[in-house]
Amino acid sequence: MPNPTITSSYAGEFAGKYLAAALLSADTLDQGTITILPNVKYKAAMKVGAFSNLVRSADCDFDSSTSGMTLTERVLTPTELQVNLQICKKELHADWEAAQMGYSAFDSLPPLFSDFVIGQVAAEVAKATETSIWSGSAGEGSFDGFETLLAADATVVDVTAASVDSSNVIAQLGAIVDAIPTAVYGKEDLTLYVSSNIARAYVRALGGFVATIGGAGTDNKGSQWYNGGQLSFEGINIVVAKGLADNTAVAAQKSNLFFGTGLLDDRNEVKLIDMADIDGSQNVRVVMRYTAGVQFGIGSDIVLYS
Repeated sequence: MPNPTITSSYAGEFAGKYLAAALLSADTLDQGTITILPNVKYKAAMKVGAFSNLVRSADCDFDSSTSGMTLTERVLTPTELQVNLQICKKELHADWEAAQMGYSAFDSLPPLFSDFVIGQVAAEVAKATETSIWSGSAGEGSFDGFETLLAADATVVDVTAASVDSSNVIAQLGAIVDAIPTAVYGKEDLTLYVSSNIARAYVRALGGFVATIGGAGTDNKGSQWYNGGQLSFEGINIVVAKGLADNTAVAAQKSNLFFGTGLLDDRNEVKLIDMADIDGSQNVRVVMRYTAGVQFGIGSDIVLYS
């Protein structure tokens, strides 16, 4: 009896759907806390306009010589990335639904296992994407994240970071807010993106574990006050950016931070291939290809705490 093989692969239209699950399940993207630009085939150029001497004293003449607009641009170039994974079906005998594989020496891949592999690969891609968005640097399997891009831009407002804990987190968040440009402060989509350790310290501080809050904490509930809901500081929403390095934060408008991907680009593909009929082995290969990258618009409107 011939060896049954996988007759379908995760390619074509399905590839985009599985790839979307992998990329958009990264926390930052899943929560929609930055602006997503899909279908970036090669590059996306964002125009930045700056006006000068726009308002002048009134007279009877039209004189444009004293006013002007300067256009510059930021270019978002997604990086091409891939997953190449090979698994031996023999490894499944002991611990993965052996009964479904039957007792023949010729093993077919359990359908549930194929779903499991795709799901796990998608989860790992999401994790890697979240890290790259914030703290990535161009290199193997990564792209320049916001930390790298913002640190290299002289127009970004820099605030020197401290080692944050519950005793100083409120003062440190205050220093970030104090540095936010006046034109940006109060904007509806202004957000504080903070690392996990800053968020933990803030939750603990609000539980009453610092003298300025008091032993009873928020709503007199002590450490039980927080149930995982939305955090804010002085009216500004806080987003826990798990990809940020410890003691790092960014204050920016959501509309000023961009993630680009060729999600529906025809170069994207997800395939799960049973190699039995190809080379006679018991291997299964998973191939995933996608593009991803980030960029910001106006550096002078952003605060980097680092």
